[in-house]
This record gives sequence, structure tokens and C-alpha cells, in this order.
Amino acid sequence: MIVKEENNNLRLDKALANQTEYSRSLLTELIKNDKVAINGETKKAKYKVKTGDRIEFEVPAPEVLDVVAEDLPLEIVYEDSDVAVVNKPQGMVVHPAAGHASGTLVNAIMYHIKDLSTINGVIRPGIVHRIDKDTSGLLMIAKNDKAHESLAAQLKDKTNKRRYLAIVHGEIPNDKGTIEAPIGRNLKDRKKQAVVSGGKPAVTHFEVLERFYGFTLVALHLETGRTHQIRVHMNYIGHPIAGDPLYGPNKTLTPNHGQFLHAETLGFVHPTTEELMEFQVDVPAIFAEQIQKLRGEVKEQE
Repeated sequence: MIVKEENNNLRLDKALANQTEYSRSLLTELIKNDKVAINGETKKAKYKVKTGDRIEFEVPAPEVLDVVAEDLPLEIVYEDSDVAVVNKPQGMVVHPAAGHASGTLVNAIMYHIKDLSTINGVIRPGIVHRIDKDTSGLLMIAKNDKAHESLAAQLKDKTNKRRYLAIVHGEIPNDKGTIEAPIGRNLKDRKKQAVVSGGKPAVTHFEVLERFYGFTLVALHLETGRTHQIRVHMNYIGHPIAGDPLYGPNKTLTPNHGQFLHAETLGFVHPTTEELMEFQVDVPAIFAEQIQKLRGEVKEQE
């Protein structure tokens, strides 16, 4: 890794954190154990890097998690010998991680769906794409490696269809719009993504479906699939997702039932039959109830 100009004269640990995807604690541990070299020499965390310095380090392989099948409730919308489509409930993590090896979508699909693809290894069997823990809705699952490669290519080539519904803060004045703003890691908070110069290209299209007092129901079409893309983009234009624990305001809809973002529609070309397939699921009950409540508030004011 070569130190970028914007990180000139920063501490080694901070420069590494800025230019990599690894946690500050992991990087600090590597530096402490002399696993990080600057131009061939190991340095301490406080060392001030210079533009053009070559930083070399090796991250140990992650501990392999013992992922087990669990009989968790799972709505399978469609399944054949190549693919499956599932409706992930709000609050369920997609795949296991250290300290969170159970209760995930992967644990559930390992129980309910057999013969999953192996491309993403034991931690993410069958997982082609993901949605956030607090987002509900449709995900496609690959049941063999050929299907996985086909579905992943469609995501990369932007030929599949992904439509989301969301309740956002504020009353959006435009009926339609496109947000085209690059997304990368937030340099001030590594748990967040942000619109940043030099980030990865990201495009989100939105359409207003209904306006309420202080909120708007929107449909969103993803052209790219960056981490937290919809949440970041809507926050960027001043209309964060209602209930978003990371990007939204503290004052939100009451009672607070979490994030009102739902992957409603999913379309793709079948890997084997080449048939165009499209699936749609209704928003969760708490989402529908919130819409009715907001409509009622509008009627009261009329």
C-alpha cells in the first residue's frame, strides 16, 4: 500500500485506518506485534508517514466459524434446483460474524434449503447479495456455483431489478429524482459510509408514492449496490430513512419499530432457463400500519 497525499504526516495507525477496510484495533495489534513495515522497516503506531511511503502488512486468516443449521422461521418465496428467493424479516442479520454465529439468515437457509453454492465459503453459503439487518425483504440465494456466478454477474452488470420502499423524513418536493454520489467509508466514524470524494460510484433513483405531514413514502431503484447505499443517499439529500439507527435523527416515528426500508421487488434472469423472473412481497405489518397511521394524520388535518 502506498500512502496517499491526504494522509501525509499522519500517525501510522491512523493512516492505515484511513486507507484500509480493517478496524483500528486490529491494525494497532498488527503494529504492536511488528507485523507492519514502512519501506521495509517496522515502525511504531506513532510514526508519522509520508506521501509515497510503502506500507506492507499481513492480516492473519480469520477464524473459521462453526456455522450450524437452525430451524428458524423463514419465508421461501420461490425455490428450484438452481435458485431460491427468500423474504428476510426485519432484525435478522444475513450472515454470521465473530460473536454473532447464530440466528442469522445463513443459519436458517442451511436448515430449510439444501445444496447451497460454495463460492463465498462456509460463512456465506448461497449468499449472492445482502441487505442490512434492519431492512426487510427479498434476497436471491444460489444453490450451486454456476447459478451463483450468473446471479453475481447480473448484479455487477446492473441488469437485475431491485425496488425498495421506504418512509423517509421530510416531504420530498420532487416527484422523481436520481442521486448520483460516490460512497466510501466515513473517515470520522468507521461504522458508517458517506458520500466522499474518491468513493465508489453509486446511483439511486427515487419516486414519490405518497406525502404525509413530515414524511414521504418513496420507491427506490438501485442501479449500484454499495454498502448502506439507500440509507446514505437519502440522508445525503436531507431525507433520511425513518427509524434508521445509524443515519437517521433521534426523533423519529413513534412508536419506534426500527428502520422503515423494505426490499419489495427482485428481478433477475434465471441462470439455467434464461427466463426473466420477478418477485414481489408486501411490506411487513408494522410498516403497513405506520403508513395507515400517517394517512390518518393527514385526514385529521383536512
